[in-house]
Amino acid sequence: MKLDYLDQLESEAIHIMREVAGQFERPALLFSGGKDSITLVHLALKAFRPGKFPFPLLHVDTGHNFQEALDFRDNLAERIGEKLIVRYVEDTIREKKLKEPTGRNATRNGLQTFTLLDAIEEFEFDACIGGARRDEEKARAKERVFSVRDEFGSWDPKRQRPELWNLYNGRIHKGENVRVFPISNWTELDVWNYIRREKIDLPSIYFAHERELLVRDGKLMATAGGVIKPEPDDQIVTRRVRFRTVGDISCTAASESEADTLDAVINEIQATRISERGETRMDDQLSEAAMEDRKKGGYF
Repeated sequence: MKLDYLDQLESEAIHIMREVAGQFERPALLFSGGKDSITLVHLALKAFRPGKFPFPLLHVDTGHNFQEALDFRDNLAERIGEKLIVRYVEDTIREKKLKEPTGRNATRNGLQTFTLLDAIEEFEFDACIGGARRDEEKARAKERVFSVRDEFGSWDPKRQRPELWNLYNGRIHKGENVRVFPISNWTELDVWNYIRREKIDLPSIYFAHERELLVRDGKLMATAGGVIKPEPDDQIVTRRVRFRTVGDISCTAASESEADTLDAVINEIQATRISERGETRMDDQLSEAAMEDRKKGGYF
């Protein structure tokens, strides 16, 4: 039987998840309620049902996440009957006496690293599965499917292992861990085509809707929860938008859109020439190497 390209991507991702289950003692699946992590959960259901997942779901909550994604996260975990662990950046700030960023475009996004590393230490996770894809950003394009991190969670681009013939080496020393990316070879369009084929539910925030927004530096930022404080030169508007990603409110911009169905979203993505992070993620625009620098410090 000839497999189409989505079948091939699905088969590869399921194989990677089963490799994680076979090679590691205490893995976890990073789950935020975003489309990529929802796709990972769907793939895990295919990989391990009728049994239980061989790992819990883990979310590092900045306290500035979109409520639509959080509600979806909780409802999905409850519906499939899998364990969800949530750890909060606010707790880490208080316990470690971290200095929270301030200023015009301040964000807690970078502080997620501390909370994630604490969770890895708390539960002794030796592998963390995530939904990063190579098409998102150039630092992610460099990273292997099995990405070894040292005892401090740091990533060294020069220490990556070859992955010939879909062979993945998960051998690590005590204290090290591996970040695993089963959909690394997928594109944003692949994810949406798979969501349509598999009839996967998503939070409504991914589809066009009217929302109050703040216009800052040419970007449409959400006013939800009062996370972003208006400044004199900011403009408050109501626009019809959707979100291509649902990261931290403080650094995730919306896109003007009329795409309120799966088919319309897919048509829109086919016509765009800029990646989702390139268009909407303010934290990636701090410098040319913003993502790579965060990864070297332990960021997912």
